[in-house]
Amino acid sequence: MQPFEAQPKGDEQLLAALLNGMEAGLCAFDREGVITHWNAEATRILGWTAEEAVGRRGFGGWAARAADARATQERLLSAMDTPGRQVHEFALLTKDGRRVLVRTQSAAVAGADGRPAGVYCAFSDVHAQIDLERSIALSESLFAGASWGVVLIDADLRPALANEQAARLLHCGRQALLGRPLGELLDHGVEELENALQHVLAEGVSPAGIEVWVSLRGDATDARYCWRSGFVLLGSPLGEEPVPLGVGWLFADVTAQKKLERQSTRIRFRYQQLHRADRAAAECESALEAAVLQLDFALAGFADHALVDLLDGAGRLVRIAASPEGEPRPGLPEVGPAIPVGYEPGHPVLQAVERLGTVRTSCGAAGGAAGDAAGGLEIPRSRADAWAAARRWPPGTVHGLTTVLRSRGRTVGALTFLRGSGRPLFDRADAAYAEDVAARVAMAVDLAGLAGDR
Repeated sequence: MQPFEAQPKGDEQLLAALLNGMEAGLCAFDREGVITHWNAEATRILGWTAEEAVGRRGFGGWAARAADARATQERLLSAMDTPGRQVHEFALLTKDGRRVLVRTQSAAVAGADGRPAGVYCAFSDVHAQIDLERSIALSESLFAGASWGVVLIDADLRPALANEQAARLLHCGRQALLGRPLGELLDHGVEELENALQHVLAEGVSPAGIEVWVSLRGDATDARYCWRSGFVLLGSPLGEEPVPLGVGWLFADVTAQKKLERQSTRIRFRYQQLHRADRAAAECESALEAAVLQLDFALAGFADHALVDLLDGAGRLVRIAASPEGEPRPGLPEVGPAIPVGYEPGHPVLQAVERLGTVRTSCGAAGGAAGDAAGGLEIPRSRADAWAAARRWPPGTVHGLTTVLRSRGRTVGALTFLRGSGRPLFDRADAAYAEDVAARVAMAVDLAGLAGDR
């Protein structure tokens, strides 16, 4: 075992290593203001070596201007008579004559008798300190009041820190987020998000901002949200080589904006279809052919089937045109004798004719009325087929929209659009578009009656 005599020497070596390894300059003064310690960082900041500094009284004549030296020493030594740490800023001189503004923290050093035996002073370049404080302030402001959600993701792709906005967007408390896999928080879109995070960790290069459509785990409404996301690789500044600490994920909810963009795109496409249909219908040889052509253009991206029923002389509805079932192909007028369609009382087509308006309906909606009851539910195929058969619609239909056909101030029939389970409910914008199509179809079939084409 090592003798006790060697311990003090080992302690001194350890203390010297710790002092020289500090990231702040450090010097110590005895009660008379004589420098007793000077570490390597102090040498780096001011250029004066420990051999040149230790043993000097104060900074006068070498590390501070004569006009500043006395005030600087008095403020430093005053820490012996003041409890706690004192923070000051001084202008010191480097060995090559430059002035450096330093921020110091000084405190008394107690002797063996408990009385102040001197002062230690830790200091750093003010500009470096300000950069650090700005970085800390930026981090705190991002987590305190940023309008974007900010989440720090660790190397295991688990949230390590989150701000209030992120917690609101994820519908979860800040503490409840921490340490949970993203798959427990998100359902749809989680794979795309994890791939982006893994790319940042592996490549060290942040991808351009991406837009991810996500749904939240356990959300009964199954709502989809579009989050515009950016990523920043976090590396430790303390290692010799940057060590990835995780990824900063910044995101904002742009769902409303994306829905407006989609709606605008949809409206532009639909009315381009109407314009193209009008030009093509003008080249048709018969008005009935033009009516069917209008349906072919209207169905694109809008519905799966279309039906046209006209009122005969006895006020009964007869089928004159329908889009074919199965593979998409141009619709054809119905051929053969005009047999009335056997709609049951209360059928949406009869309601539209009676109300002179538009009726929306869906499988699962109460009473067959339009509503959101079937908007996000998985409807059994057998139930949907039975519902469609009762309304004399093709199998697989789950959403219907019927609007009246009017021309020259009178009702001439009804136009019905149908959607399968892979499409959403008809909404008000769909109803407005269907009414525009109906106006063109009504005019064409009325002209066909006048011309004797039907």
